[in-house]
Amino acid sequence: MLKTRLMTFAATTAVLALTACGASTDATTEVADASTSVTIEDNNGSHTISTPAKSVVATDNRTFETLAAWDIKLAAGAVALMPATSPYKTDTSIIDLGTHNEPDLEAIVAVDPDVIVNGQRFTQFQDDFTKLAPNATVLSLDPREGEPFDAELKRQTTVLGEVFGKQAEAKAINDDFDAAVARVKAAYNKEDTVMGLIASGGKINYAAPVTGRTLGPLFDFLELTPALEVEKSSTDHKGDDISVEAIAESNPDWMLVMDRDAAISAKNADYKPANEVLQSSAALKNVTASKDGNIVFMPADTYTNEGIQTYTEFLNSFADALEAK
Repeated sequence: MLKTRLMTFAATTAVLALTACGASTDATTEVADASTSVTIEDNNGSHTISTPAKSVVATDNRTFETLAAWDIKLAAGAVALMPATSPYKTDTSIIDLGTHNEPDLEAIVAVDPDVIVNGQRFTQFQDDFTKLAPNATVLSLDPREGEPFDAELKRQTTVLGEVFGKQAEAKAINDDFDAAVARVKAAYNKEDTVMGLIASGGKINYAAPVTGRTLGPLFDFLELTPALEVEKSSTDHKGDDISVEAIAESNPDWMLVMDRDAAISAKNADYKPANEVLQSSAALKNVTASKDGNIVFMPADTYTNEGIQTYTEFLNSFADALEAK
């Protein structure tokens, strides 16, 4: 009888052990499955992406600096649109998709991408990429209209951090940006008026508050007071063609300037830096911003590198100038 009980106990123990092992195996499998994919939200909805991605394509200028900082290897990308400051620019292993004006979209077929980080100038080719690379997740993380621009920049970084397993690095980038914003807001006097300007083709053009290219969004999230507001202003990459006399008459206390040509034609013989264009304008010499030295220039590669790090660098420069006053 005792022998029978012992055998029954042993059998029961074995069954329990096997059951426990099975449960453990299932749990391990679930953990393994969870660690090989990530679900994210972009402008077009929810996507589940296998990680790590084996073949990555990037066309969104706002993302190049972030991806390079994280050592993400690109199989293909819009190399022709990349700033000279990007390490990708000289990486001959990357297949160049060209510019948005003359793209070679079919080139992505050869690299069979898992992930395509699409956006900005290449946004219009979203459907083309979906057809050419049906197995790829085509991410769209452009700042969405009607959403706070600063939050949208951070959203893009956060989602990319999830996709590439760089959550801590993404948070650090966002924290640096937030710190720069806080510096500007703490030092800025709301009674001081601000003008956004774009230097292009040897001319000074107006970048409208909120809607103007690159500089416009700053007015919202920094709560800047515009020196001039013009009806029917545009989002044109060269700015609005407002006379320098009108700009001078608004007499801004601060001028924030993007030198568009510095990013695309600085090597041209006829290139004239933005500071020289401003200095040569008789109409702008007597405005408060000029007389007080309150002119802050965005990084030279801004036009082709409009990512969150570009804004962070500029905001810290603006904060330095404000704090010096």
